[in-house]
Amino acid sequence: MEDGFDWSGNEREDKSWLRGDWIQTYSGRAFYPLDPRPEEVAIEDIAHALAHLCRFGGHSLRFYSVAEHCVLLSRAVATEHALWALLHDASEAYLVDVPRPIKKQLTGYAEAEQRVMRAICERFGLDPQEPPAVKQADTRILTDEARQVMARPPQPWATEAEPLGITLEFMNSEQAKWGFLARFIELRRCPPSN
Repeated sequence: MEDGFDWSGNEREDKSWLRGDWIQTYSGRAFYPLDPRPEEVAIEDIAHALAHLCRFGGHSLRFYSVAEHCVLLSRAVATEHALWALLHDASEAYLVDVPRPIKKQLTGYAEAEQRVMRAICERFGLDPQEPPAVKQADTRILTDEARQVMARPPQPWATEAEPLGITLEFMNSEQAKWGFLARFIELRRCPPSN
């Protein structure tokens, strides 16, 4: 039973064995990215880390953070999806931003990302299933971003979609962090009406 399975080969319900290695977050917490717990998720850690992560693996013409991307996306979707949009990349605060073509090939990354997102969703009271409207807007904002922050592409992108029509602000890390936190507070104070 040491490996987390019972004698019949079924995975145990008790996941206490999974903890593994941890990372230290901005606020000084221990976070176990392969065994995340909702109570270990902190919005200030998410905001800080995403504000320091550059989109496109850093291959942009100028600094453009994941935090700014999240804020812009949260403004572009319907109010009932805005908090989900703001937090849609929050797992990257703990797992880093991996470009899409690489992410699809990394064995185990999708599972780790799902576990972290489940903990984040539970922590902030979100449905663990990403709304299709957020996924669609995330694909569309990529076109806006690529046109404003990337060099001319040598060939068409596989994810080319109709743009959302947003304008990047190119916030520095501090502006992006505080912008992310301000948007989070705004959305938590004014929950969507049903």
